[in-house]
Amino acid sequence: MIKEHKMKLFACRASKDFALKVAKALNLELGSADILTFSDGEFQPSFNESVRGATVFIIQSTFPPTDNLFELLLMADAAKRASAHKVIAVMPYFGMARQDRKDKPRVPIGAKLVANMLHAAGCDRVMTCDLHADQIQGFFDFPVDHIYASAVFLPYIKSLNIENLAIAAPDMGGAKRANAYARYLECPVVICHKSREKANVVASITAIGEVAGKNIVIVDDMIDTAGTLAKAANVLKEMGALSVRACATHPVFSGPAYERIAESALQEVIVSDTIPLSSDPDKDKSKITVLSMTEIFADIINKVYNYEEISSSFIN
Repeated sequence: MIKEHKMKLFACRASKDFALKVAKALNLELGSADILTFSDGEFQPSFNESVRGATVFIIQSTFPPTDNLFELLLMADAAKRASAHKVIAVMPYFGMARQDRKDKPRVPIGAKLVANMLHAAGCDRVMTCDLHADQIQGFFDFPVDHIYASAVFLPYIKSLNIENLAIAAPDMGGAKRANAYARYLECPVVICHKSREKANVVASITAIGEVAGKNIVIVDDMIDTAGTLAKAANVLKEMGALSVRACATHPVFSGPAYERIAESALQEVIVSDTIPLSSDPDKDKSKITVLSMTEIFADIINKVYNYEEISSSFIN
């Protein structure tokens, strides 16, 4: 007699709140696991319940510090060594994704290295959201479920009933995403062209397309220091835009990001909960709207576990 493989859902520390919401949507209890931390900072995860023969989903976004990634790897290794049937890494935010190619000599391809490490740790599958570059899926030698945050962003933007709407890409690389949004919302596209002095430092931005008299929504996969975003919003406003909003999946929000958003011409910044916002009460979050991806992830997890097709769940 073939036994049914149980579904087990576990969370690493950085994505505990996200995982709790996913578990609630699935009507499951989050699995019990502990982290033993040594005095030098080394840590050792352990499962407090059997995972033998189970399909184990481990939820963790791998934003800095690197401990978040390594905790996921250790959890996957522990599950595999405990005889889990399958180990699936659920990574709402896939860190190192900007290192998807050699853009200059003598640099690593970090995204490929992470893919190799996940495979070495015993993962059988990865589930993630809005990769910085779609081709990163090709770095894996096992299935990747690439979820799009447009499933929650597009209905929200549509609900705002914005007149004279235009979708903007913050750079040439975001043109495909912006075009997909504009096609769904039946509105024009504006492309921002930027030149950089160095990483995270934007020298200048120009906009291509009709800006004057438009209510513009800039779409991107992530906001890091918000330098590009704030500058683009200010430039668009100076060019005659009636209002400027931004919509980005991953709120990395490093360095002066919160301050730049608060002081910019942005009316609203719409993000998902793939990365938790800062708990610092002094950070100005008044312009930030957070939409949850947890029900989308719960739906995909359930379908993957039950071997159901998932393509109909995506709006791209």
